[in-house]
Amino acid sequence: MSEAIALKSIDELFSLFEQYGNEHYGEGVSQSLHMRQCATLAEQEDAGDALIAAALLHDIGHFHAYEHNANYEQDFHHERVGVTMLDTLFPKQITDPIRLHVAAKRYLCAKDDGYLNSLSEASKQSLAVQGGPMTEKQMRSFEQSNSFSNAIALRRYDDEG
Repeated sequence: MSEAIALKSIDELFSLFEQYGNEHYGEGVSQSLHMRQCATLAEQEDAGDALIAAALLHDIGHFHAYEHNANYEQDFHHERVGVTMLDTLFPKQITDPIRLHVAAKRYLCAKDDGYLNSLSEASKQSLAVQGGPMTEKQMRSFEQSNSFSNAIALRRYDDEG
């Protein structure tokens, strides 16, 4: 798959939503509806503007994959692709939780068997290609991240949305 290119404008971002927002990704809703639901959950919890925006944009990297016919049985690092696309338009308060939301899933799966068992089948399949639950060492390192709590919150919105 080709490398992600940073978006140059909000208009480009809107264009991606128009082109790929109705795509499905193994869950019962479209990609854009899922992201809007996540943002609504963040808003209902008064999460703050940055985390609400992160919730709205957290899966934007999937749009790049749709554009390039990615194979979903491989990990194409949609979180990193998304941050590359968004970096020039948004501050780290928005992009850091996006960058870490997959790591947050891996962390929560290692930390809590109940969390792992609560994942949808599509999410369990993606977990397998994303590296599975974290090791103890990875968990300790992740906990030191400045955006740890926001990444965990975003992950929870992602799971509920």
